[in-house]
Amino acid sequence: MSHFIKCFWELDKPGKDVDYTILPDGHFDLILEIRHRELSNIFLTGVWTKPIHVHIDKDVQLIGIRFKLIAAEYIFKQSIKNMLNSTIDLQRNLFAVKNLPFDDFDLFTDYFLESINYGLKNGNELDDRKLKLFELLYENKGNLRVSELAGRVFWSSRQMNRYFNQQFGFSLKTFSNILKCNSSFHEIANGRLFPQQDYFDQAHFIKEIKKYTGSTPKELHKNENDRFLQLSTLMTS
Repeated sequence: MSHFIKCFWELDKPGKDVDYTILPDGHFDLILEIRHRELSNIFLTGVWTKPIHVHIDKDVQLIGIRFKLIAAEYIFKQSIKNMLNSTIDLQRNLFAVKNLPFDDFDLFTDYFLESINYGLKNGNELDDRKLKLFELLYENKGNLRVSELAGRVFWSSRQMNRYFNQQFGFSLKTFSNILKCNSSFHEIANGRLFPQQDYFDQAHFIKEIKKYTGSTPKELHKNENDRFLQLSTLMTS
């Protein structure tokens, strides 16, 4: 399942209304909204290519499944390009989630994984080129050139870009840049405001970070009022 799912996450009732800015990370999420121990909504996000502002009510519990991009084709069996930087509501009983135990996170993840695994076994045959492509992209944090990826997965640059634009709504290069930007968040959160990845220089680093987050590395590190939830979770003691 590691080819398709990055992680499960939970945001328990915050006790007060909160506002966050969510930053691009190269994934998309299935999110369950729970009120008074009952499922009130289930929605799917597209991929973020810019900062997205969200408001969460004080009595809402959220459970999320963060998917790698290849899951759009093989688990959801659809293109998600029309959901770019947006969300859509889904049927509440998708993957039978309405019957899952929301009060037991471990049990919830086990049941959900079992449901997904069953669907994969009874679905379309997997394309090894796509599996390898996404494995290289995520493992190398977007730092491989498109030409190098083409040579390693035996798939032309033109074909890969067509696949990305048709399936997700942006180019392979854009996706690589988002992964590279996301991989810098841990260093930025902990005050290392210089490039750790394959950027030309400090100016290029600042420009690329601001392009996808709307903020400079210094502003991200400052993180006033814990606005950037992802960076708050990356702080080390």
